Amino acid sequence: MVNEQFKKDVDTFVDEVWEDVVADIDRLVRHESVEDLAAAEPGKPWGPASNAALVEAERMAERLGLQVTDVDGRLGFGDVPGASGPERYLATIAHTDIVPVGLGWSYPALEVTRREGYLIGRGVQDDKGPFVLSLYAAHFFARRAAAGEELPYTLRCIIGNNEETGMGDVPYYLERYPEPLFCFSPDADFPLICGEKGLYQGRFTSGEVAGEKIVELDGGTVPNAICGRATATVRADAATLPEGDRIEVEPAGEGLARIVATGIGGHASMPEGTVNAIGVLARYLLAHDLAGEGERSFLELLVTLTEDAYGRASGIAATDDKFGDLTCVAGVVRTEGGRFTQTVDCRYPTTTTDAAITARLEELGAERGCAFEQLSSDAPFYQSPDGPEIQALLATYAEYSGEPAEAYTIGGGTYARHFARACAFGPNVTDEERPAWAGIEHGPDEAISEESLRQALRIYIVAIARLMELDL
Repeated sequence: MVNEQFKKDVDTFVDEVWEDVVADIDRLVRHESVEDLAAAEPGKPWGPASNAALVEAERMAERLGLQVTDVDGRLGFGDVPGASGPERYLATIAHTDIVPVGLGWSYPALEVTRREGYLIGRGVQDDKGPFVLSLYAAHFFARRAAAGEELPYTLRCIIGNNEETGMGDVPYYLERYPEPLFCFSPDADFPLICGEKGLYQGRFTSGEVAGEKIVELDGGTVPNAICGRATATVRADAATLPEGDRIEVEPAGEGLARIVATGIGGHASMPEGTVNAIGVLARYLLAHDLAGEGERSFLELLVTLTEDAYGRASGIAATDDKFGDLTCVAGVVRTEGGRFTQTVDCRYPTTTTDAAITARLEELGAERGCAFEQLSSDAPFYQSPDGPEIQALLATYAEYSGEPAEAYTIGGGTYARHFARACAFGPNVTDEERPAWAGIEHGPDEAISEESLRQALRIYIVAIARLMELDL
């Protein structure tokens, strides 16, 4: 199937459809598809906003010639039928939900802005842009199928809708449909990701200590993003409080001041280069005696949690030769019913367990007068890179990039971890030189270069064709 003429056809196709690709990315970006369980209803289990993006994606897939199935509003898929029938299929899986937009954007978050060869908007990298690529890769084969070139295996584009908050959609799917013969998720980095750290989330809750000096603590958007902005409303005269590095002070009513801390947000699995605004805020409040006795203990806990992003200060550090260091970040702080709560998100290697993490964080919480509870956990995932499917993907990336291609592991979590034979495959190029204004996934001004997306589309089409040639 893959020869020089095939690759020329791929190049011609990408040039032909590219403006349509960008337009479809924009259509999806305009949906603020953040999970809202409080508004969930039958057929919209993740809330109406997430469902609207799923419906948009399903319509898109149908327009591009795929046979579309909606799975009870939890997710969907589009097929290019092959000779194998629907039971034996190859798949891609990407997602149409996003993390909250958050603050600090210089460009509209819910539309695609083009600047200097980049696309900017929430989801252009994670994961609406890559999802659209997967549809257009399938569209390439749907066109050829319509001309009489039947695929050996059915090609299925799975449309996820709950990746950012719990991945509750994929287990639901796998209860109803057979496993794919092989699956890749365009939701990470090239060359290829064959393993992912364990995922762990928990929450500290203070006693009823809020209100003596701190009326409210509020920071962060979701547990799996490093907090870029945190605020405290305190009983103090704003005029007497100094501003400082990453700190602003403003009046908040009679006898009240609002302290605003600004950090550098980012994905919880990639803390290098970030600054957690929760830690900035806690240190300021402690330094200026803006906490009562119980409140002070909670702030000291926040300082410990944000002292580093690798669990060293909190006593849960771990490392191994496959995954490297554990990461642990404080994501969301809130004030609820006179208590403070603080989430933690850990990505852990094989040398520790969720039970060990929980035991130590319970001790840490008790030392500061807080309760701790584990909210979720998922064990590390690893796929041998020696299999023919992964080798086919690596060879395709090496051919198009001109660079050696080796599989590696990450701290992020993708849908790949839910399948028996799967990996994450691009589209981000980690060593690409990026302008200073181009933000990262989960952060403000999220951006990705158009050329990297165009290249990824070529790679995906050729890689799928090579997977189709394997005896699976």
